[in-house]
Amino acid sequence: MKKYISNSIGRRKTSVARLYLKPGTGKIIINNKNYSTYGFKNKIFKPLQLTNNNGKFDIYINIYGGGVTSQAEAIILALSRSLCKIHKSSRKILKLNKLLTRDSRMVERKKYGRKKSRKNFQFSKR
Repeated sequence: MKKYISNSIGRRKTSVARLYLKPGTGKIIINNKNYSTYGFKNKIFKPLQLTNNNGKFDIYINIYGGGVTSQAEAIILALSRSLCKIHKSSRKILKLNKLLTRDSRMVERKKYGRKKSRKNFQFSKR
């Protein structure tokens, strides 16, 4: 049984990231695969860099739904929440950089009688 010191969840659009943190050497596992096999840029390391925790934790992530960008942003939110649970002092830094705010924007649903959510079918006068 793995001993995790913190776990948290992050969401963005339709992406959901479940993140587990444990002390270690900086290993990142996403969906039981190495971090480098995914197309994420170094964007997801921002919370670790801001709080000076690079290479101090092993991170295990289960993520599904959405695209690459929304998955990365869900991971950032989950990681920021986990770091706040561990170190209460890191909350202020992460809050200033807007990493603890859940982006609530979602795709508007399609309505009946329309082509998309707001777009109408083309109108022909004659």
